[in-house]
Amino acid sequence: MKISTSTYAMCNRLSQEEAIRAIAEAGFNAFDISLERLQKKDNTPYTMDYARELRALADGLGIECNQAHAPFPSSVGDTQKDAEIYKSIIFAMEFAAALGAKIIVVHPKHHLCYAECADELFEMNVEFYKSLIPYCKKFGIKVACENMWQSNKKTGAVTDSTCSRAWEFCKYLDAIDSEWIVGCLDIGHISLVNADISDFIHKMGNKRLQALHVHDTDYVRDLHTLPFLGKIDFNAVVKALAEIDYKGDLTFETTLYARSFPDELLADTFKMEYAVAKYLAEQVEKYR
Repeated sequence: MKISTSTYAMCNRLSQEEAIRAIAEAGFNAFDISLERLQKKDNTPYTMDYARELRALADGLGIECNQAHAPFPSSVGDTQKDAEIYKSIIFAMEFAAALGAKIIVVHPKHHLCYAECADELFEMNVEFYKSLIPYCKKFGIKVACENMWQSNKKTGAVTDSTCSRAWEFCKYLDAIDSEWIVGCLDIGHISLVNADISDFIHKMGNKRLQALHVHDTDYVRDLHTLPFLGKIDFNAVVKALAEIDYKGDLTFETTLYARSFPDELLADTFKMEYAVAKYLAEQVEKYR
């Protein structure tokens, strides 16, 4: 099992090159390339030449890109803007594949109120993910759908959204029915909607579940903090992964954990992430 973490964690303070180098130096054997910036139009030169440069850097450091995250949201409900988003997702797939990533996480469309439009979102997303399959085959990369959540616009409380329940996540993947479209289970997102994480993992099984976003929460906010700093029972998580014989990697998405630390301690925050990730990976193997 490879252990990796996202380059997004320090996106406002480190370049992709600096983040990859810090992740490698911390001990990780893989990294999750964050491509959210493609929609933010910053000064980073996202070209295929840049992808090859990052690949050469990673190869030289002895670390690989195991996973990627496409730009999000995947839709906003505006025809022109959604067409631009779609193009950026396709480019992210090609970019990630050039880096060697085997899976790219692409959020489902969920700009509509889930409580009122669940069926419409289902039809919309099955069509959306099926449309990505030809590009998966072209670039040689799988697309992973992710379980989401929404906020109640009046109260701010977290509510269900697309794939926030195991039965619906399985329904999505089974309806798409392609080896190229798999599931990325966001452990933190499950906790926010009060779903049983162990039960969720068991219902998905290792055929559907092929990628992870690992982070902790307080069951109230999407904290994206380090495991054991929140309230999630990670012993139950690793047991469930072992029990389904999970074949994928352990990828951290602790993107907010280190934001408050000064620059001088950034390298140490990655080292702490590595220590926790290594421990969890070892626990999975222990319970197999």
